[in-house]
Amino acid sequence: MDILTHESKEKVKYRTAVALGNFDGIHLGHQYLINTMITESKKRGLMSSVLLFNNHTKSIITKESKPEILTSNEQKYRILESLGVKLIYTMKFDETIMKLSPEEFAMEILVKEMKANLVVVGFDYKFGYKADGDVKYLKKLGIKFGFDVIVVDPVYDNDYIISSTFIRKLLRLGNIREANKLLGRPYIIEGRVISGKKRGREMGFPTANLELFYNYLIPKFGVYKSKTIIDNIEYNSLTNIGINPTFNNNICSIESHILDFNKDIYGDRIYIKFLEYLREDKKFNTKEELINQMNIDIKSIKNDDNIYNSTCL
Repeated sequence: MDILTHESKEKVKYRTAVALGNFDGIHLGHQYLINTMITESKKRGLMSSVLLFNNHTKSIITKESKPEILTSNEQKYRILESLGVKLIYTMKFDETIMKLSPEEFAMEILVKEMKANLVVVGFDYKFGYKADGDVKYLKKLGIKFGFDVIVVDPVYDNDYIISSTFIRKLLRLGNIREANKLLGRPYIIEGRVISGKKRGREMGFPTANLELFYNYLIPKFGVYKSKTIIDNIEYNSLTNIGINPTFNNNICSIESHILDFNKDIYGDRIYIKFLEYLREDKKFNTKEELINQMNIDIKSIKNDDNIYNSTCL
């Protein structure tokens, strides 16, 4: 898979089929759209491609300083490559790009830069300055500039349209199983292991404290069955998100107790794969009560191996 950037002025050398969208999460709805593009690209002899903004559009449109994300750019690249995409074209979403009219965006970006012969979008796709362009207008521009347009219908789960917004809602509710089902893989965050207060180690349950690399959406506070990935090896783990009310903390932390693991990983990059919400982050009267609950949590992990049947990053 090739990755080209708008800022480097690299030219696309082949006629392309382009999937357009925000693609945060690359959930099952996104995957259906992208797979449609890939299938059509093969039929037409085009290079399959995806246009990605390497920063969140909200940071420019609404001036939101740190929009919450479901997937980092690096995660998107890995997922798109696994789907079979041959080219990713990235660009920074800035004031200049934001102010392009729909026609300017189609001509300057899709036609001139990406050599688009086919464009695949979702039913609700908007583009151009102040989102003035919709799928009907995109089809008109396709006729004018010489590219076909395929509009993909929404993908449903029961009565709900699968969307990044809906998945965020599920994560905030702690419904990690349903969120993972709609993502098509477990929800994953990544960061660096930092030194904590070492209370877990003192109680016999050492934890890897995570400093996030990106502004991920943080799931509901509580304890999760998880996998912690270190150097491409997955370990069974128990991950706590919260403020550790037993010790009267007031700052949110993410800590992973990794089973059968005792290596020094301070400063290392790790990934946490969330599999199931186990219980709330609650206050215990004594350390002994907390230790007893931890033993119960760990036992539940060891007795439920089926939950670890999950896909890669």
